[in-house]
Amino acid sequence: MSRKVLVLGEVRDGALRNVSFEAIAAAKTVAEGGEVVGVLAGEAVSALGTELVKYGADRVVVVEDAKLAQYTSDGFAQAILAVIEQEQPEGLVFGHTALGKDLSPRIAAKLSSGLISDATAVEAAGGNIVFTRPIYSGKAFEKKIVTDGLIFATVRPNNIAPLEKDEARSGEVTSLSVDIKDLRAIIKEVVRKATEGVDLSEAKVVVSGGRGVKSEDGFKPLKELADVLSGAVGASRGACDAEYCDYSLQIGQTGKVVTPDLYIACGISGAIQHLAGMSNSKVIVAINKDPEANIFKVADYGIVGDLFEVVPMLTEEFKKLKVHQ
Repeated sequence: MSRKVLVLGEVRDGALRNVSFEAIAAAKTVAEGGEVVGVLAGEAVSALGTELVKYGADRVVVVEDAKLAQYTSDGFAQAILAVIEQEQPEGLVFGHTALGKDLSPRIAAKLSSGLISDATAVEAAGGNIVFTRPIYSGKAFEKKIVTDGLIFATVRPNNIAPLEKDEARSGEVTSLSVDIKDLRAIIKEVVRKATEGVDLSEAKVVVSGGRGVKSEDGFKPLKELADVLSGAVGASRGACDAEYCDYSLQIGQTGKVVTPDLYIACGISGAIQHLAGMSNSKVIVAINKDPEANIFKVADYGIVGDLFEVVPMLTEEFKKLKVHQ
């Protein structure tokens, strides 16, 4: 059964986030040969429409308004609902990001629709679209299908491979005029504490530190290793609570959930709350002085040693490998 599926293209700092392309790949599976329509909302975002097409969208609908310059759930909901009313899709796919987690329940409630959130895999099987999502802090997985109505899901970043970019693809990019009105909240200023460089939630490599880094300066060797690997730096809640780093780096049940190709845990004991945020990483390397540390139970590779000796050694070896590539 072919379907029309809408995909929300998420824009940050004038560029599309990678999860937008992953959502298109998921939408292709949901569409089963039907049409995948990208949706963009913002102040000046129409130029990004062709990028969505190159990654697999068949066409794109753009809603532009000065009131959409900064994200608000109220304004974006009005824009997305107007596109849904025009297109009448059978499916919706958003990224499971801060924006997606805020916006998708609001849209689902307005449409009286179900919502499958935080999907890590999508497949067509037995006449159904089957979504896999983690439960119990990642200790188990459940498979869900939609039995009635709209197929609406959010997909976790870094889990579904985007389609290969095709520069030759072309598709129509159209504008839809929407009267954004009665906004109950207006963003006056955005103050960011996020670190520079690679986005933590989308990073392919994450180097993370716990209480074992001992101080703010203890994160410097981790940052050096992350830079060599073109990765991002993360932290356990313990390191954040000890004020070694900002809470924007926190990974875990009450922080960010990451699923990089490589996760290097430095001086992290492996509390269950932290494991909930990183245990689905494809390869986990643990560095800890305590051979009994819980982190070794989930690690693919374990190094028992002082992180201040091991991490600089790894950094130097990776530098040598990059020189010879």
